[in-house]
Amino acid sequence: MPGVVWIALAIVAAIALVLGVGASRLHTLSRRVGSFSCNARAAGQDSWTAGIAQYAVGRIEWWRCWSLSPRPARTWYRDRLELVGREEFDDDGPAHYLVRCRYEGLDFELDLASGDYFGLASWLEAAPPGRRDLVL
Repeated sequence: MPGVVWIALAIVAAIALVLGVGASRLHTLSRRVGSFSCNARAAGQDSWTAGIAQYAVGRIEWWRCWSLSPRPARTWYRDRLELVGREEFDDDGPAHYLVRCRYEGLDFELDLASGDYFGLASWLEAAPPGRRDLVL
């Protein structure tokens, strides 16, 4: 019987450790300069993947919220990212936009708060001349 108790305690400790590391990762990502909440999904899909994006030099890095990976799940370079459309969500909360994007021929959608959307559009427009093709 004592062996079962030690195994149960080890499992509980492992779960607590994973939850603690995950919470610390999420806290660190959300506190970085230039980070914003950014849910993503493939075009035409129904379910969103919660994430946090961060501006970097010439690119946006996107991490899944519920992951232990130390690396971003996606990286979108500014000169290859296109905004092809947007529409405002019809919910009762703060203004959100469904933003349709294209990256290297692949279509996907982002769910952004209005301020985050305008920041993204401004960041794309601020690219050096001749290096950006923004369509909205």
